[in-house]
Amino acid sequence: MTLFFDLSDRVAVVTGGARGIGRAVAERFLAAGARVAVVDRDREEAAGMADELGADDTRLMILTADVTVAAEVEAMVEEVVATLGGLDILVCSAGIVGRNAYAWETSPAEWREVIEVNLTGVWLCNRAALGPMRERDYGRIVNIASIAGKEGNPKLGPYSASKAGVIGMTKSLAKEVAETGIRVHSVAPAVIQTPMLDQVTPETVAYMVSKIPVGRTGTTEEVASLVHYLASEESSFTTGSCFDVSGGRATY
Repeated sequence: MTLFFDLSDRVAVVTGGARGIGRAVAERFLAAGARVAVVDRDREEAAGMADELGADDTRLMILTADVTVAAEVEAMVEEVVATLGGLDILVCSAGIVGRNAYAWETSPAEWREVIEVNLTGVWLCNRAALGPMRERDYGRIVNIASIAGKEGNPKLGPYSASKAGVIGMTKSLAKEVAETGIRVHSVAPAVIQTPMLDQVTPETVAYMVSKIPVGRTGTTEEVASLVHYLASEESSFTTGSCFDVSGGRATY
């Protein structure tokens, strides 16, 4: 029987892969047969993840890189290609929420920090991954956005703007490579139960959950299942779309 969404012999990079959505995606990819490079600023946590999963170093590679620094991103991609034999899949999950604050309370430095990590960092990773993907005329890129990028969450202006940017950038890039074997997607989760919620005030979390018809937060596994499909060969006629994982919150 054919295994649907089989990722055997595929090489995947997952940024922000030591925790949250990124970790769930990395675990699912490994289960589907892929060789996975987990990229995270916290190497100790990523290494702990590797120990917990018991994956050997031919299947799971741990790398440290700052996604906001072009040279580090390019070096990361080069190391993955040299060590694991290529690059077929990129999932950009690294991100930060930033401080909960009204626009007039948010400093320019706080704005820039969130935009640099959540938008510029995604763009730099996409840009670097396109080199080996274009050479092989095959690739799957999945950028983790947010429902905040469609609707905007109060007191999370930089975060909302950065995720809206990810959605727009993804659509643009998908059109640029549409005639190749590369597909580019974004995913917009609503509130997902991850450590990132620790950065958000209880009042803001309650506001976001109140807008979800299903009435609960999502799980990282629920997001990872959609990412798995988008990272597979079966998503060949899908590109440039933003897929919601919102418990019914998104209606468009």
